[in-house]
Amino acid sequence: MKHAGFLSKLSEHKRTPIALVAAALVAAAPLGAAGAAAQSADDPSALVVAQGDNNQASAGTSSLGQTTGLLPRENLVLDSAIQVDLDKDTARLPLYKGTANGQTVWFVLLDSSDLGLAHDLGVNYAPKLANIAIGCPTCLQEVTIDSPTPDQNRFGQATVHFKGAPDFSPTRILTPGPDAFPPAKFQPGAVAGPDYSPFIRIAGSTAIYSAPIVATGDGPFDVTHHTNTGDRVLGVHIAPASPPGQFLESWVDMLLVKGFDAGQPILYLSTDAGDPLAATLERATYVPALANAPYNGGDDFLGSSRERLFAFVNGQTGADNKQSQGFRHLVLDGHAAEDASADNTALINALRNGGDLLNVFGDFPTLTDPRHSQAYSPLWDAQIGQWTDKAVQMGLNTRQIDENVVFNLAATRPDLLTGAGGSAYGAQGVDINCVVIGFTNKAPTANLAAPVPNSQFPPR
Repeated sequence: MKHAGFLSKLSEHKRTPIALVAAALVAAAPLGAAGAAAQSADDPSALVVAQGDNNQASAGTSSLGQTTGLLPRENLVLDSAIQVDLDKDTARLPLYKGTANGQTVWFVLLDSSDLGLAHDLGVNYAPKLANIAIGCPTCLQEVTIDSPTPDQNRFGQATVHFKGAPDFSPTRILTPGPDAFPPAKFQPGAVAGPDYSPFIRIAGSTAIYSAPIVATGDGPFDVTHHTNTGDRVLGVHIAPASPPGQFLESWVDMLLVKGFDAGQPILYLSTDAGDPLAATLERATYVPALANAPYNGGDDFLGSSRERLFAFVNGQTGADNKQSQGFRHLVLDGHAAEDASADNTALINALRNGGDLLNVFGDFPTLTDPRHSQAYSPLWDAQIGQWTDKAVQMGLNTRQIDENVVFNLAATRPDLLTGAGGSAYGAQGVDINCVVIGFTNKAPTANLAAPVPNSQFPPR
């Protein structure tokens, strides 16, 4: 079993943004699930029609799309992915070798701030990452890279030297509370070491990459209790030395996350978070520095490295409920308290069939308008919503699938949707490093609704 280390007191004493949200929920709106919403003037889906656009039924889908077999390559946005196995709910990614403080580490390469390098490496183009160190020098880790001789390396990656690495030894703890969420106790299963950030810049270069470390050491790798791997790592293969004229690739299988963007179901990976409760819920590494990444509520404003994500505290629940979504749903229906492993098929099948958070993303690489496709960032600024008593009692806390619809609700219907604990809607001080992998139905191309006046930053 993993040992708790210095994190053992975290859930008892540390008051973090989501922990404060959770505390506020104890006396807040009812968390119970409600039935499907009746079509009425109070139905959130009716707001979409009123804005002159297609409704969710005709322009998007709240279903999960393909849930079995291998995802077709044309559905990938992360071109370097080796495969996406929807039966196992995993993405297989190339795995690269590095060192940190004399220890072997293994990392994945996910995003780049440089368009040409992103295309060359098969990773997502994320120009906002160029802003990651503004006001937050510890959000960016400068690394070095070997310059091997021909005898040392005929063909292949040179070793990258990191300054810091995550500690994967703590035991991840998520003990459900009396109403499932907020939890009675929580603790991340991985925490950043000194000088660690998943966002790196190679000394001598200007490009910034998302390159999270997902395993440490030379093996064997613990993919059951995750003492030396990230909590989403379900399999590790380290390739032997390549024969002459060949290249043998190392890879890692990582547990996927399901969500929505512009009315379409998408797949992504969560690797890091700047908040300990978010890291616990997301099975990600807790990186405290990321809480200061530029900047809360920034999104498309000058100097921001973030893009917005929409999460829900008290959406509906139920493993077979097509309207379920949110924190409480994950805890009740997604086996959130258990370790994720390839052998835990109950957990995998629950998540594969909709037991995930089902967050709604903002901009996505396949959106038709470059203004939005190139505003993608893997660092997501969580806009945490809470349905009001009225919404819950009337069954209006339905599954959301489009950012404009959510923002329009927040702007025009505060009687239905507020920020967590009844606070003003918007950023809640939580950011999460999540790379988008692909889509399981149609590519997201445009939002389902136009924004209502004064709900978002122009131009739109």
